[in-house]
Amino acid sequence: MRLASYAFIKLGEADTGFSREDLLHYIQYYKEITSKTGQQLDWGYENAAFPYDVDDVDDHLVLASKERGYYKIFLSVQQKDENEQKHTYIQVFLPEKATHGDKGKANEFCKFIAKKVKGELHLFSGKVMSFNKK
Repeated sequence: MRLASYAFIKLGEADTGFSREDLLHYIQYYKEITSKTGQQLDWGYENAAFPYDVDDVDDHLVLASKERGYYKIFLSVQQKDENEQKHTYIQVFLPEKATHGDKGKANEFCKFIAKKVKGELHLFSGKVMSFNKK
């Protein structure tokens, strides 16, 4: 039995206004730039780069794929108090049925988002990548 796994991006204290709508904007932007890469290569790269449909469900976004080798990725934006400071997190959840393809795509997308928001990415493996320019 495969276990569900989590990754998350910790945004800085100044980014407490980050919302699910902002996350949706980044998803659309990611899809646009991968589509342009596909146009330059004269190949349908956008489907290979991001094989998911986005659904806004309750307090999270569901990236679901009908493509072979992929299943689902769940995303949510959460705020938590730590040491009397608010921090915003983008949590990425892979369910038990998630595939290696989902994990790879989730890692790529997490790195993209973490770079854009200059956050601290905690990967599924437990490793941490910091994109904060301090």
